Amino acid sequence: MTQAATWETQGPVGVITVDSPPVNALSAAVRQGILAGVMALDADPAVKAIVLLCNGRTFIAGADITEFGKPPKGPPLREVHEAMEYASKPIVAAIHGTALGGGLETALAAHYRVAVPSAMVGLPEVKLGLLPGAGGTQRLPRLIGPERALKVIVDGDPIPAPQAKELGIVDALVDGDLKQGAIAYAEMLVKDGAPVRRVRDVPIDASRLPENFFADFRKGIARKTRGFPAPERIIQCIEAAVDKPFEEGMRIEREGITELMASTESKALRYMFFAEREVAKIPDVPKETTLRPIAKAAVLGAGTMGGGIAMNFANAGIPVTVVEAGQEALDRGLGIIEKNYRNTQAKGRLTAEEVDRRLGLITGSLRYEDLADADIVVEAVFENMDVKKDVFRKLDATLKPGAIMASNTSYLDLNEIAAVTGRPGDVIGLHFFSPANVMRLLEIVRGAETAKDVLATCMALAKTIGKIGVVAGVCHGFIGNRMLARYSGEANKILWEGATPHQIDSVLYGFGMPMGPLQMGDLAGLDVGARARSEFPDLFPIDPKYPVIADLLVERGRHGQKTKAGFYKYGDDRKAVPDPEVERIIAEEAAKRGIERREISAEEIIERCFYAAINEGARELEEGIALRPCDIDIIWINGYGFPSYRGGPMFYADTVGLDKVHAAVEKYRQRYGDRSWKHSWLLEKLARAGKGFADWKDFV
Repeated sequence: MTQAATWETQGPVGVITVDSPPVNALSAAVRQGILAGVMALDADPAVKAIVLLCNGRTFIAGADITEFGKPPKGPPLREVHEAMEYASKPIVAAIHGTALGGGLETALAAHYRVAVPSAMVGLPEVKLGLLPGAGGTQRLPRLIGPERALKVIVDGDPIPAPQAKELGIVDALVDGDLKQGAIAYAEMLVKDGAPVRRVRDVPIDASRLPENFFADFRKGIARKTRGFPAPERIIQCIEAAVDKPFEEGMRIEREGITELMASTESKALRYMFFAEREVAKIPDVPKETTLRPIAKAAVLGAGTMGGGIAMNFANAGIPVTVVEAGQEALDRGLGIIEKNYRNTQAKGRLTAEEVDRRLGLITGSLRYEDLADADIVVEAVFENMDVKKDVFRKLDATLKPGAIMASNTSYLDLNEIAAVTGRPGDVIGLHFFSPANVMRLLEIVRGAETAKDVLATCMALAKTIGKIGVVAGVCHGFIGNRMLARYSGEANKILWEGATPHQIDSVLYGFGMPMGPLQMGDLAGLDVGARARSEFPDLFPIDPKYPVIADLLVERGRHGQKTKAGFYKYGDDRKAVPDPEVERIIAEEAAKRGIERREISAEEIIERCFYAAINEGARELEEGIALRPCDIDIIWINGYGFPSYRGGPMFYADTVGLDKVHAAVEKYRQRYGDRSWKHSWLLEKLARAGKGFADWKDFV
């Protein structure tokens, strides 16, 4: 027996128990333990069937990701699976918790599978840019059919045990004690003389597949999976499962996993897997910090943002009071909240009972006094410093001691806001991204005096309401919007210098962004940004040589999709159509300003937009605005749509090479000056040392 796995007999049934906390991952010790247990029990003439189960909170949750990229140790998983598959006695995998990735593949190598109703199974490797590399692409199609298997593997989402039983992944559900239920199931198999059922030997009837099935599937997912090589490799593996012998399919699967493991896309997604966990750690805030209780919340403002924030609390089961200045605005905001919930209900994602329960947790009010017992209040009022100061003075006078006062500001100085209160330690920034009830990112802004327990509480709250919380320091625009200003500013300059809106948007869309910045402006409303720049010039400084072209379009009544004309023309289908009139306007205005226009390459568009943002991100690291490069990457992927398979802007810069990025930054700095290309000494130091942002700590 091994430390990671033990085995015993209970009557005619041998039981292998894996015990490798915290999640029984398929480490070398676990693989060795399962292999040894199968061989020992299969050789025991008194044993007629074998059960494989796990101690702790879960079945085998998947591969040991810490072994990725390292020299292999212990028996390969394929050897373990072959020993299970070719055992002479039926093996039953008993599943609780989660059987994901290699965990499910191990269960598929067993002859039968049982699970508790609360268990989840799945093959999520695609989310790391990989494919199931231990027979998942070959066994699952044989078990549930290639059509169902293809969707399960390409989606990568976990499947509840009852649904898994309907699909045929699980043979039986076990109520009560799993170990005793699995042993009883194994005894039933022995009594019934059930055969050793090897999934690898189950035939696939290719004639039952719709004509052009694989080609149609490729077309159906093309937009969703652009930039990801893993889905295509998965399709090829399942095609092999249909058309080729099992061993040939396994060879194609091995080739696929080897290729994908070495790909930049998978390295980026694996980096993001760990980055999501890393950003939850705040170096100077102890893990054991006592959290403030959050039993009741409140939101100031019932507009689009305030309503979305309120929904987050209600979704998490936290009662929330929404306060507005007038009844009409309050009724309108609460009505939009209900409409959003009913739309979700209509799509089958919520039941009527769930919608009613969530709506019942949201209360409207016109009185600050109704906030007196709130544990946290998030203001989502107009982005104006005087307005926000007035709000926080009132909150300070109203809220109970220890209540957290949060601002949803996306640009303003949180320290200036906190200073008008008598308890700046209770003030924090919670910058939600629109739509707030959908977007996963929550930028948590730490003021100069924000208390550590307030910061820890809000980080925990982010998780409670289904967000990824990332800490940012105080500066204009914090982490994300500060970098976005450089990204968008370069797109604006490139327009002046000769590129068309369609060219810029097409290049950046091709890079992997969900939408180009100009089409995004049309969607949001060009008039919104123009009004903000007009009313608050200090917040949005404009380069006098390159004024914002969107403002010129707004002057001509082109506000974006809402007026069916912005950077593009729009029909009733809201499809963006390039408009020669916009190109004419830009060319004429450029001539007036003496701006020379020229052909601009796709390479220059990518460099100027993203390298400007990367350089700004490096400056944020220098200043301590961002704690780590991964914090910047998580923000840009989850808040701005940077393609996850590129790992975020800072990881992407490392894949390009900081020497190349720095050389380009210096080239553009010489051309345009420090206004938008202010020098980052951190970027220069790393580049000259041949290092990447992964090594940044050694240089600050």
